[in-house]
Parts: sequence; C-alpha cells; structure tokens
Amino acid sequence: MSTIQQLVGRWRLVESKGFEEYMKELGVGMALRKMGAMAKPDCVITSDGKSLTVKTESTLKMTQFSCNLGEKFEETTANGRKTQTVCNFVNGVLVQHQEWDGKESTITRRLEGGKLVVECVMNNVNCTRIYEKVE
Repeated sequence: MSTIQQLVGRWRLVESKGFEEYMKELGVGMALRKMGAMAKPDCVITSDGKSLTVKTESTLKMTQFSCNLGEKFEETTANGRKTQTVCNFVNGVLVQHQEWDGKESTITRRLEGGKLVVECVMNNVNCTRIYEKVE
C-alpha cells in the first residue's frame, strides 16, 4: 500500500481519458474546456507529514491548494469555482472531495505501476488522467 510520501514529487501528464466530458459536467465553458483538454500539466505534490500541497502547472495556468488532511478548507479551482474541500489519505489513496452550490465531485490520486493515476468523478461522469514521475 502506498504512503503519502510516495505521491510526493513532480508528475507529468501522459494520458487523459474523459477530461473534456468531466469539465463539461462541472459547468466549464467550451473555450476553457478546449484549452484545458490540450494542456499537458505537471502535478507537483509536497507534504511535510501534516500538511499537503498539490500544485498543477501548465502553460495556461497554475493552481494550487494546501491543506491539513481531514480538515475542510475553501478551494478555488482552475475554473474559478469556490468549493468546500476536504482531503483524506485512505488505503493508499489521496481522496479530495469538493462541494459547491449543492454539487459535489471527488478526485482520487493513487500510485499504480509507478505512475500517478488521477480519477475525477462527478455524477456519472468519470475521467482518468495518468502522470509519470519526472523528478
């Protein structure tokens, strides 16, 4: 089973399935969906054992959030949504749960075969993004 420290590092997107559909379900406009679908971001995860920071960097935009596991915080997403978010590390999986305007989405991050597998779910729409470690 993975530890949170095994998720730490810089990860580069190498494969993405269903991301545009997921963004549409979130309510992201068409122009931003098209740009987001073309972006190949890096995901940088750091942790000091108590707090966690997840930064997403691309040529389009940089977003990041920091939190203490198990504590709710306000997150501003890449498309400007303000969410009440909580992150937990359960059975080797980092689970990020967002709630806003009566809606919710869950993003999970886990190691699989040395790669970071990110799954995004809202309603019945699923997206899988796979990252390889670069440092």
